[in-house]
Amino acid sequence: MWSWETAREGLPVVLSGFRTTLYATVLGSAVAISLGLVLAVIQRTSTRWITLPLRWTADFIRSTPVMIQLFAAWVLVPGLNALTLGIVVLGVHYATYTSEVYRAGIDAVPKGQWEAAVALSLPRHRVWRAVVLPQAVRNVIPALGNYVISMFKETPFLSVIAVQEMVHRANEFGSVHFAYLEAFTLAALVFLLASYPTSVLMRRLENRLAR
Repeated sequence: MWSWETAREGLPVVLSGFRTTLYATVLGSAVAISLGLVLAVIQRTSTRWITLPLRWTADFIRSTPVMIQLFAAWVLVPGLNALTLGIVVLGVHYATYTSEVYRAGIDAVPKGQWEAAVALSLPRHRVWRAVVLPQAVRNVIPALGNYVISMFKETPFLSVIAVQEMVHRANEFGSVHFAYLEAFTLAALVFLLASYPTSVLMRRLENRLAR
């Protein structure tokens, strides 16, 4: 049976874990967004000796569950702080997806823009910095936002390596007070209240950029 008193006791515990969840999401997203851009540019500018191994590695990462990657990293790098390790694994995992988003954005830049830059004899780095990337990044912002939301919802996997994120804290509270219903319901509500407004904002931003 649902107990409002138990729910009131569990809310501070769940919110304490939410801080860790939010921290991991923000830093993991920063890794994914920046590393994904680097990977996308390398794929467009480097030789096959570099791009092929990168492509195979990205395909391998995308094809394996993030939970398995977290556990494998925890075993292979035992001395690293669990939260730091989790942020790196999440960031690298999602970088393989954001790199494809950036690639699509770069491919969407009109061919005439590239030809005009060549006609003006602009240096290659200037073409990327001043012509290509501003247009590409503008078009992919909504998709990047969706991946940030997806990462936020996958942070419970960090409990595999004993990170005290929100679901982990909810499970601890539920096991101590025999109140799993209240604990996990509170965690689900926090996830909903945090992610749904962001989803709506991303949808509006996507519609606005499409005009």
